[in-house]
Amino acid sequence: MLYQRTLAKSVKVTGIGIHSGRKVHMVLHPADADSGIQFKRTDLPNAPVLRASAETVGATENNTTLGQGQNAVHTVEHLLSVLYSLGLSNVYIEIDGPEVPIMDGSGASFVFLLKETGIATLSKSKQFLVVLEPVEVSVDDKWAKIEPASKLIIDSTIVFAHSMIKKQRKVFEFSCENFINEIGRARTFGMLRDVDMLKRKGLIKGGSLDNAIVLDEFKVMNPEGLRFRDEFVRHKILDTIGDISLLGYEVAGRVTTYKSGHNLHNMLCRKLLETPSAYEIVSASALHKEAVEAFELPQAMLPVFH
Repeated sequence: MLYQRTLAKSVKVTGIGIHSGRKVHMVLHPADADSGIQFKRTDLPNAPVLRASAETVGATENNTTLGQGQNAVHTVEHLLSVLYSLGLSNVYIEIDGPEVPIMDGSGASFVFLLKETGIATLSKSKQFLVVLEPVEVSVDDKWAKIEPASKLIIDSTIVFAHSMIKKQRKVFEFSCENFINEIGRARTFGMLRDVDMLKRKGLIKGGSLDNAIVLDEFKVMNPEGLRFRDEFVRHKILDTIGDISLLGYEVAGRVTTYKSGHNLHNMLCRKLLETPSAYEIVSASALHKEAVEAFELPQAMLPVFH
Protein backbone atom coordinates (compact mmCIF):
# COMPACT_ATOMS: atom_id res chain seq x y z
CA MET A 1 0.00 0.00 0.00
CA LEU A 2 1.27 3.50 -0.86
CA TYR A 3 -0.12 6.11 1.49
CA GLN A 4 -0.59 9.83 1.02
CA ARG A 5 2.11 12.06 2.45
CA THR A 6 2.45 15.50 3.96
CA LEU A 7 5.13 17.41 5.86
CA ALA A 8 6.17 16.34 9.36
CA LYS A 9 6.04 20.01 10.46
CA SER A 10 5.82 23.53 9.06
CA VAL A 11 8.85 25.09 7.36
CA LYS A 12 9.67 28.67 6.31
CA VAL A 13 11.29 29.69 3.03
CA THR A 14 12.57 33.16 2.09
CA GLY A 15 13.83 34.18 -1.32
CA ILE A 16 13.50 36.38 -4.39
CA GLY A 17 10.96 35.99 -7.18
CA ILE A 18 12.85 35.64 -10.48
CA HIS A 19 10.26 37.63 -12.43
CA SER A 20 8.90 40.05 -9.81
CA GLY A 21 12.28 40.68 -8.13
CA ARG A 22 10.41 40.85 -4.83
CA LYS A 23 11.57 39.27 -1.59
CA VAL A 24 8.99 36.68 -0.57
CA HIS A 25 8.32 34.76 2.65
CA MET A 26 6.62 31.40 2.25
CA VAL A 27 5.51 28.87 4.88
CA LEU A 28 4.70 25.27 3.97
CA HIS A 29 2.35 23.55 6.44
CA PRO A 30 1.25 19.93 6.88
CA ALA A 31 -2.24 19.21 5.57
CA ASP A 32 -4.82 16.45 5.91
CA ALA A 33 -5.31 13.62 3.41
CA ASP A 34 -7.11 14.62 0.19
CA SER A 35 -6.40 18.33 0.81
CA GLY A 36 -4.13 18.61 -2.22
CA ILE A 37 -1.64 21.46 -2.67
CA GLN A 38 -3.12 24.85 -1.75
CA PHE A 39 -1.69 28.37 -1.86
CA LYS A 40 -2.89 31.30 0.24
CA ARG A 41 -1.74 34.88 -0.42
CA THR A 42 -1.34 36.24 3.14
CA ASP A 43 -0.67 39.78 1.84
CA LEU A 44 -4.19 39.85 0.38
CA PRO A 45 -6.44 39.52 3.46
CA ASN A 46 -9.61 38.22 1.79
CA ALA A 47 -8.06 36.37 -1.11
CA PRO A 48 -9.53 32.88 -1.68
CA VAL A 49 -7.23 29.88 -1.42
CA LEU A 50 -5.79 28.75 -4.76
CA ARG A 51 -5.83 24.99 -5.27
CA ALA A 52 -3.00 23.68 -7.43
CA SER A 53 -4.90 22.23 -10.38
CA ALA A 54 -4.79 22.46 -14.16
CA GLU A 55 -8.09 24.35 -14.17
CA THR A 56 -6.70 27.04 -11.81
CA VAL A 57 -3.80 27.91 -14.11
CA GLY A 58 -3.88 31.43 -15.55
CA ALA A 59 -0.86 32.86 -17.36
CA THR A 60 1.75 30.47 -18.80
CA GLU A 61 4.31 32.83 -20.36
CA ASN A 62 7.78 31.93 -19.04
CA ASN A 63 6.26 30.34 -15.91
CA THR A 64 3.13 28.61 -14.61
CA THR A 65 0.78 30.88 -12.67
CA LEU A 66 -2.11 29.81 -10.44
CA GLY A 67 -5.02 32.25 -10.36
CA GLN A 68 -5.60 35.49 -12.24
CA GLY A 69 -5.45 39.20 -11.57
CA GLN A 70 -4.20 40.24 -8.16
CA ASN A 71 -4.89 36.89 -6.44
CA ALA A 72 -2.28 34.87 -8.30
CA VAL A 73 0.90 32.97 -7.46
CA HIS A 74 3.51 32.88 -10.21
CA THR A 75 6.36 30.44 -10.95
CA VAL A 76 4.91 27.50 -9.01
CA GLU A 77 6.37 24.81 -11.31
CA HIS A 78 9.70 24.08 -9.57
CA LEU A 79 8.15 23.72 -6.11
CA LEU A 80 5.28 21.62 -7.48
CA SER A 81 7.76 19.38 -9.28
CA VAL A 82 9.62 18.68 -6.03
CA LEU A 83 6.43 18.12 -4.03
CA TYR A 84 5.17 15.64 -6.64
CA SER A 85 8.49 13.84 -6.82
CA LEU A 86 8.66 13.36 -3.05
CA GLY A 87 5.05 12.14 -3.01
CA LEU A 88 3.91 15.18 -1.00
CA SER A 89 0.34 15.54 -2.20
CA ASN A 90 -1.08 17.48 0.78
CA VAL A 91 0.55 20.81 1.67
CA TYR A 92 -0.94 24.19 2.65
CA ILE A 93 1.30 27.05 1.53
CA GLU A 94 1.13 30.61 2.84
CA ILE A 95 2.96 33.19 0.76
CA ASP A 96 3.19 36.96 1.28
CA GLY A 97 3.89 37.93 -2.33
CA PRO A 98 3.04 37.15 -5.93
CA GLU A 99 5.73 34.58 -6.74
CA VAL A 100 7.36 31.43 -5.34
CA PRO A 101 11.05 32.11 -4.54
CA ILE A 102 13.34 30.97 -7.34
CA MET A 103 16.12 29.79 -4.95
CA ASP A 104 19.03 28.65 -7.19
CA GLY A 105 16.81 28.18 -10.27
CA SER A 106 16.35 24.45 -9.73
CA GLY A 107 14.48 22.23 -7.29
CA ALA A 108 17.57 21.35 -5.23
CA SER A 109 16.96 23.87 -2.43
CA PHE A 110 13.40 22.63 -1.95
CA VAL A 111 14.57 18.99 -1.89
CA PHE A 112 17.13 19.82 0.82
CA LEU A 113 14.63 21.86 2.82
CA LEU A 114 11.96 19.14 2.76
CA LYS A 115 14.48 16.44 3.60
CA GLU A 116 15.47 18.42 6.72
CA THR A 117 11.82 19.15 7.58
CA GLY A 118 10.71 15.53 7.35
CA ILE A 119 7.91 13.72 5.58
CA ALA A 120 4.87 12.24 7.31
CA THR A 121 2.70 9.38 6.08
CA LEU A 122 -1.07 9.77 6.34
CA SER A 123 -3.54 6.94 6.85
CA LYS A 124 -5.18 7.12 3.42
CA SER A 125 -4.08 5.42 0.19
CA LYS A 126 -2.73 7.44 -2.72
CA GLN A 127 -4.76 7.52 -5.92
CA PHE A 128 -3.25 7.43 -9.39
CA LEU A 129 -4.44 8.84 -12.68
CA VAL A 130 -3.91 5.99 -15.14
CA VAL A 131 -3.84 6.99 -18.81
CA LEU A 132 -5.98 4.67 -20.98
CA GLU A 133 -5.69 6.23 -24.43
CA PRO A 134 -3.45 8.84 -26.12
CA VAL A 135 -4.24 12.54 -25.93
CA GLU A 136 -2.24 15.13 -27.89
CA VAL A 137 -2.11 18.92 -28.28
CA SER A 138 -0.06 21.10 -30.62
CA VAL A 139 0.70 24.70 -31.50
CA ASP A 140 2.55 25.24 -34.79
CA ASP A 141 5.52 22.80 -34.73
CA LYS A 142 5.39 22.33 -30.95
CA TRP A 143 3.45 19.45 -29.41
CA ALA A 144 2.86 17.35 -26.33
CA LYS A 145 1.07 14.04 -25.83
CA ILE A 146 0.32 11.58 -23.05
CA GLU A 147 -0.32 7.88 -23.59
CA PRO A 148 -0.59 4.67 -21.55
CA ALA A 149 2.41 3.40 -19.56
CA SER A 150 2.90 1.44 -16.34
CA LYS A 151 4.56 4.42 -14.58
CA LEU A 152 5.36 8.08 -15.27
CA ILE A 153 7.86 8.50 -18.10
CA ILE A 154 8.87 11.88 -19.56
CA ASP A 155 10.32 11.90 -23.09
CA SER A 156 11.41 15.48 -23.73
CA THR A 157 13.01 17.10 -26.79
CA ILE A 158 14.12 20.75 -26.87
CA VAL A 159 15.50 22.71 -29.83
CA PHE A 160 17.33 26.04 -29.44
CA ALA A 161 19.43 27.92 -31.97
CA HIS A 162 22.47 28.04 -29.71
CA SER A 163 25.67 26.05 -30.04
CA MET A 164 25.54 24.99 -26.37
CA ILE A 165 22.03 23.52 -26.69
CA LYS A 166 20.99 22.78 -30.30
CA LYS A 167 18.73 19.71 -30.05
CA GLN A 168 18.62 17.74 -26.81
CA ARG A 169 16.45 14.74 -25.95
CA LYS A 170 16.15 12.82 -22.70
CA VAL A 171 13.84 9.99 -21.66
CA PHE A 172 13.32 10.03 -17.89
CA GLU A 173 11.72 7.13 -16.03
CA PHE A 174 10.31 8.69 -12.90
CA SER A 175 11.21 7.67 -9.38
CA CYS A 176 11.82 9.78 -6.27
CA GLU A 177 15.47 8.78 -6.22
CA ASN A 178 15.99 9.35 -9.95
CA PHE A 179 14.43 12.81 -9.64
CA ILE A 180 16.73 13.80 -6.79
CA ASN A 181 19.84 12.54 -8.59
CA GLU A 182 19.10 13.39 -12.22
CA ILE A 183 16.52 16.19 -12.46
CA GLY A 184 16.09 18.20 -9.26
CA ARG A 185 19.43 20.08 -9.58
CA ALA A 186 18.88 21.23 -13.20
CA ARG A 187 18.51 25.02 -13.36
CA THR A 188 16.32 27.28 -15.43
CA PHE A 189 18.10 29.03 -18.29
CA GLY A 190 17.89 31.98 -20.65
CA MET A 191 19.71 33.89 -23.37
CA LEU A 192 21.49 37.17 -22.66
CA ARG A 193 20.11 38.55 -25.93
CA ASP A 194 16.54 38.15 -24.57
CA VAL A 195 17.11 40.02 -21.30
CA ASP A 196 15.97 43.48 -22.48
CA MET A 197 12.86 42.08 -24.18
CA LEU A 198 11.87 40.09 -21.09
CA LYS A 199 12.42 43.08 -18.80
CA ARG A 200 10.19 45.22 -21.03
CA LYS A 201 7.48 42.60 -20.42
CA GLY A 202 7.99 42.98 -16.65
CA LEU A 203 9.78 39.62 -16.34
CA ILE A 204 13.13 38.44 -14.85
CA LYS A 205 13.49 41.45 -12.53
CA GLY A 206 15.12 39.11 -10.02
CA GLY A 207 17.14 37.05 -12.48
CA SER A 208 20.90 36.64 -12.00
CA LEU A 209 23.75 34.17 -12.45
CA ASP A 210 22.87 32.93 -8.95
CA ASN A 211 19.47 31.62 -10.02
CA ALA A 212 19.68 30.83 -13.73
CA ILE A 213 22.01 29.59 -16.43
CA VAL A 214 22.68 32.54 -18.74
CA LEU A 215 24.12 32.08 -22.23
CA ASP A 216 25.71 34.75 -24.38
CA GLU A 217 26.13 34.13 -28.11
CA PHE A 218 28.81 31.49 -27.61
CA LYS A 219 28.99 30.11 -24.08
CA VAL A 220 27.56 29.67 -20.60
CA MET A 221 28.31 32.81 -18.60
CA ASN A 222 28.05 31.20 -15.16
CA PRO A 223 31.60 30.79 -13.78
CA GLU A 224 30.84 27.31 -12.41
CA GLY A 225 29.56 26.05 -15.77
CA LEU A 226 26.88 23.40 -16.14
CA ARG A 227 25.83 20.80 -13.55
CA PHE A 228 25.04 18.30 -16.32
CA ARG A 229 26.11 18.26 -19.95
CA ASP A 230 22.42 18.25 -20.91
CA GLU A 231 21.19 20.41 -18.01
CA PHE A 232 18.85 22.30 -20.33
CA VAL A 233 16.62 19.36 -21.27
CA ARG A 234 16.80 18.06 -17.70
CA HIS A 235 15.33 21.36 -16.51
CA LYS A 236 12.57 21.02 -19.11
CA ILE A 237 11.71 17.66 -17.54
CA LEU A 238 11.62 19.31 -14.08
CA ASP A 239 9.16 21.89 -15.45
CA THR A 240 7.08 19.20 -17.14
CA ILE A 241 6.71 17.19 -13.93
CA GLY A 242 5.59 20.32 -12.09
CA ASP A 243 3.00 21.12 -14.75
CA ILE A 244 1.76 17.52 -15.04
CA SER A 245 1.36 17.37 -11.25
CA LEU A 246 -1.52 19.82 -11.73
CA LEU A 247 -3.61 16.85 -12.88
CA GLY A 248 -4.05 16.40 -9.13
CA TYR A 249 -2.92 12.78 -8.87
CA GLU A 250 0.18 10.69 -9.24
CA VAL A 251 0.33 9.71 -12.90
CA ALA A 252 0.86 6.42 -14.74
CA GLY A 253 1.49 7.47 -18.34
CA ARG A 254 4.16 8.45 -20.85
CA VAL A 255 4.43 12.17 -21.56
CA THR A 256 6.24 13.04 -24.80
CA THR A 257 7.01 16.68 -25.61
CA TYR A 258 8.65 18.45 -28.53
CA LYS A 259 9.65 22.12 -28.09
CA SER A 260 6.95 22.38 -25.45
CA GLY A 261 6.42 24.92 -22.69
CA HIS A 262 4.05 25.67 -19.83
CA ASN A 263 1.17 26.57 -22.14
CA LEU A 264 1.27 23.26 -24.02
CA HIS A 265 1.63 21.32 -20.77
CA ASN A 266 -1.50 23.00 -19.41
CA MET A 267 -3.37 22.46 -22.66
CA LEU A 268 -2.48 18.76 -22.45
CA CYS A 269 -3.68 18.45 -18.84
CA ARG A 270 -6.94 20.21 -19.60
CA LYS A 271 -7.62 18.13 -22.71
CA LEU A 272 -6.92 14.90 -20.81
CA LEU A 273 -9.28 15.88 -17.99
CA GLU A 274 -11.93 16.81 -20.58
CA THR A 275 -11.67 13.34 -22.17
CA PRO A 276 -13.16 10.93 -19.59
CA SER A 277 -12.47 7.86 -21.72
CA ALA A 278 -8.74 8.65 -21.75
CA TYR A 279 -8.05 8.00 -18.05
CA GLU A 280 -9.28 6.43 -14.85
CA ILE A 281 -8.55 7.13 -11.17
CA VAL A 282 -7.48 4.06 -9.21
CA SER A 283 -6.16 3.34 -5.73
CA ALA A 284 -2.46 2.64 -5.44
CA SER A 285 -3.33 -0.83 -4.12
CA ALA A 286 -4.84 -1.73 -7.52
CA LEU A 287 -1.92 -0.43 -9.54
CA HIS A 288 1.04 -2.03 -11.28
CA LYS A 289 3.89 -2.27 -8.75
CA GLU A 290 6.24 -0.20 -10.99
CA ALA A 291 4.18 2.94 -10.48
CA VAL A 292 3.98 2.41 -6.71
CA GLU A 293 7.66 1.54 -6.28
CA ALA A 294 8.63 4.74 -8.09
CA PHE A 295 7.50 6.69 -5.01
CA GLU A 296 9.78 4.84 -2.60
CA LEU A 297 11.91 7.43 -0.83
CA PRO A 298 15.68 7.15 -0.43
CA GLN A 299 16.71 5.82 3.01
CA ALA A 300 17.74 9.30 4.19
CA MET A 301 14.21 10.64 3.57
CA LEU A 302 12.05 7.83 4.95
CA PRO A 303 8.88 9.32 6.46
CA VAL A 304 7.62 9.40 9.99
CA PHE A 305 4.09 8.10 10.55
CA HIS A 306 1.18 10.14 11.87
